[in-house]
Amino acid sequence: MLRRPLYTASLKTRKEIEKHVNQLLDMEVIRKIGNNEIVKFTTPVLITWCYGKCRLFGDFKALNNYTKADRYPIPRIPHALDKLAKAKYITKMDFMKGFHQNGFKPNSINLLRIICHMGIYE
Repeated sequence: MLRRPLYTASLKTRKEIEKHVNQLLDMEVIRKIGNNEIVKFTTPVLITWCYGKCRLFGDFKALNNYTKADRYPIPRIPHALDKLAKAKYITKMDFMKGFHQNGFKPNSINLLRIICHMGIYE
């Protein structure tokens, strides 16, 4: 069982967390966990600021102790650029919300629960 407490946040950061969480709820990417559900794993959410914009993310470092590393490496950037140079068509995609389109096995969703001042979500 790894139930980490939420991080303290300033009022400004809390408002941003609320904005992001509500956006994810509206997109039906996350759902709020009921008060009666047993929660064995939570990870706190953080906000990172860059150039006046912020981004919400979960601190899942502790989860690494419970998972196996992938055996296939990420391609090196020069190799990827070499392949891209020979391409006839190039597609530009917005990956800011792309993470939320990943599918997860039903038995692993409970490991991806986040906690903030608004509650626990998966």
